[in-house]
Amino acid sequence: MPSFPMTPELDAWRTRLAALAAAVAQADAGASDGAHDANHLERVWRNARALLPDHPHADALTVLAACYLHDLVNVPKNDPRRSRASRLSAELARRELAALAFPPAKLDGVAHAIEAHSFSAAIPATTIEAQIVQDADRLDGLGAVGLARMFYIAGRMGSALAHGADPLAAARPLDDRAYALDHVPAKLALLPGMMQTAAGRRVAERRLALLEDFRSAFADEWAGGATAAPE
Repeated sequence: MPSFPMTPELDAWRTRLAALAAAVAQADAGASDGAHDANHLERVWRNARALLPDHPHADALTVLAACYLHDLVNVPKNDPRRSRASRLSAELARRELAALAFPPAKLDGVAHAIEAHSFSAAIPATTIEAQIVQDADRLDGLGAVGLARMFYIAGRMGSALAHGADPLAAARPLDDRAYALDHVPAKLALLPGMMQTAAGRRVAERRLALLEDFRSAFADEWAGGATAAPE
């Protein structure tokens, strides 16, 4: 898909926003998380740039700011405060953007897009900017990168790779806090149907297919289905 063009204004703000996100992350080094690092922010913005051409009435600067600042407050997935993380990020982003002389009329839009991006917060995205940011962030949870992030986060949470006897949860309830592989059907498989944009849904469906193929192959190997290589 074609990407939204970078104007000099957007490029200047991208540099300032990336620096702001990096400074906040450095100040809270204890919350360091390789799945929600600077590279994640860049990927989310690239995803958003791919969605923006289909929505020319969307405000690109609002989307850009929300992409770079949506994880300013990073709370672990298994922390009881997790559902509040996006609200805390929005509050901090509003204060920091005001200090940077960000256009005041856009602050509400940025804050809403940040609040609504979170799956666990369950806040409806009511603007096209928030919908684009939500889709862009969720796309990074799918596909090959999403798979790597899934296992990285599961390792930090102390989850097992999969259930020993029933990796596909054929005869047990899904439990993605205990078993990393359960996260595919428990949450990731839901994302394509929750996408707010048509382009996001198409990409999400393609990336989910990769995860589902992996899950089947993983379960086959987990059960000892490997065959000897030909001599």
